[in-house]
Amino acid sequence: MAGGADFEDGDGDAGTVVVTRTRTHTKRPNLYRVLLLNDDYTPMEFVIHVVENFFQKNREEATRIMLHVHHHGVGECGIFSYEVAETKVTQVMDFARKHQHPLQCVMEKK
Repeated sequence: MAGGADFEDGDGDAGTVVVTRTRTHTKRPNLYRVLLLNDDYTPMEFVIHVVENFFQKNREEATRIMLHVHHHGVGECGIFSYEVAETKVTQVMDFARKHQHPLQCVMEKK
């Protein structure tokens, strides 16, 4: 065997080695919008507090979101993966109930 670069298969033919690389395409997880719904009973200041504390918005941003909810009936607080959105909805709903407010928080697929 001269040179040692060729491989022989059982038939005496020089074979070719083919290396294939598979690319895996990871699918991005679905994202979900977390929304607050307007009601006639929850104080505006409470909604601002919720947005600041559960969605890490500053006072100005929280006030803007609260006013959007107030004027349009619904407002987006953030966009998250399913698990994070579900947790935020549960936390907000529990907090509102604990403080005896009917505030509704929901999530919808983006």
